[in-house]
Amino acid sequence: MSELMRELGPLFPEILMTVLTLSVFLAGLAVKKKSIMAFLSILGAAAAAYAIPISAGTAFNGMFISDGYGMFFKYIFMLNISLTALMSIDYSAVDERHSGEYYSLVLLASIGMMLMASAGDLIVLYLGLELMSLSTYVLTGFLRHNLKSNEASLKYFLLGTFATAILLYGIAMIYGLTGATNLKAVADYIAKNGLAANPVMLLAVISVTAAFSFKIAAAPFHMWAPDAYEGAPTPITAFMSIGPKTAAFAAFGRVLFDALGSARMDWGTILIAIAIATIVVGNMFALAQTNIKRMLAYSSIAHAGYMLMGIIPGTKEGMDAMMTYMLIYAFMNMGAFAVVIALGKEEIKSYDGIARRHPLISAAMLVFMFSLAGIPPTAGFIGKLSLFMAVIKAGYAWLAVIAVIFSAVSAYYYLRVVVNMYMKETEEEAVIASSPSLGIAILIIVLMVFIIGIMPSPFLNL
Repeated sequence: MSELMRELGPLFPEILMTVLTLSVFLAGLAVKKKSIMAFLSILGAAAAAYAIPISAGTAFNGMFISDGYGMFFKYIFMLNISLTALMSIDYSAVDERHSGEYYSLVLLASIGMMLMASAGDLIVLYLGLELMSLSTYVLTGFLRHNLKSNEASLKYFLLGTFATAILLYGIAMIYGLTGATNLKAVADYIAKNGLAANPVMLLAVISVTAAFSFKIAAAPFHMWAPDAYEGAPTPITAFMSIGPKTAAFAAFGRVLFDALGSARMDWGTILIAIAIATIVVGNMFALAQTNIKRMLAYSSIAHAGYMLMGIIPGTKEGMDAMMTYMLIYAFMNMGAFAVVIALGKEEIKSYDGIARRHPLISAAMLVFMFSLAGIPPTAGFIGKLSLFMAVIKAGYAWLAVIAVIFSAVSAYYYLRVVVNMYMKETEEEAVIASSPSLGIAILIIVLMVFIIGIMPSPFLNL
């Protein structure tokens, strides 16, 4: 028994989350109140966050790794659950009758994300990916009587299934060549045989890279993101803009460094092309959007390109910068979607003149738009600065210059929202969704955006 407990110790947060998911689902059968389901989810996320640092170790012969790297991402997942729960309590589009299923799916998807962050084996990575993906597909189409939500879910499911098949194809080739799915065993094979001289292994790496590029919505695998973001319930749009992207980056980083570290020059070249295409496509297409959820979807694509830049150098500084940027992005993007929920408006034109009637919520949106654009003294500026400096230090100054140019381009579509709120007139009365929980979420995020922007050292040292 003690041996079993020792083996399962690193999985304690995941086990705790599984028990919580079952509890929320069963409670949803008896209690039809969203606030109770949300409270249980937040309480469980807090308990799991408390258990994360005491679960260090490996399980199942290195298939599951609970280390500092994975723990960092798991904290972001717990933050994502808590903020999504706060944003969902008074979200009228989600029926009280289905609150148990709603929060259970959010928690199930998060368990899959946690498995991905700690995957030391390609099989565990695949299991986590499927658990996360299937739950997110359902959540995207949760508004069953909304045709736009149904269409978004179907597109996401079909394209996601295609990406998963590509990933499995890559894993199968890796297993066929190495006889193993453990990342360390794959690393040993590549260190001995190389990558560029082995066309089958190179094709396998390209397949895995393409699959992860889909999950992080990197160009040219980004087609699903705008439709999925627009059609999903807005709290779920916020949830999927952070959780699946973070989990994919966590798993992708582990595969690249733990399994393919000796072939960095080969996969680095591939990632440079993807990162540049993602930054260009995300920012240029965002300029033309009139729907704020689609605009934030293309913004999310561009930010995925920035984060890829942190992986390209293959250095500790680059990975640290990418992880810090991911934490900052979680706050500022969730905040932007929280304001969209509060206003209940998706067309950017409908934000005209809101600042005169609702100055506080407009001020919060201004902070989030400034942060996403990377304007000081917000957290977004610190995130971009640390990321670009890490890239320059690694000898990729030209790549940082491209990112800075398109970051300046992004200021146009972010500040357009601010201009509409503060400098345009409208006769239409804007009604704010009265929700204490949503107000608490927005206040927390605004404070964190400023705290990280003004006192970044503790967060940069995480």
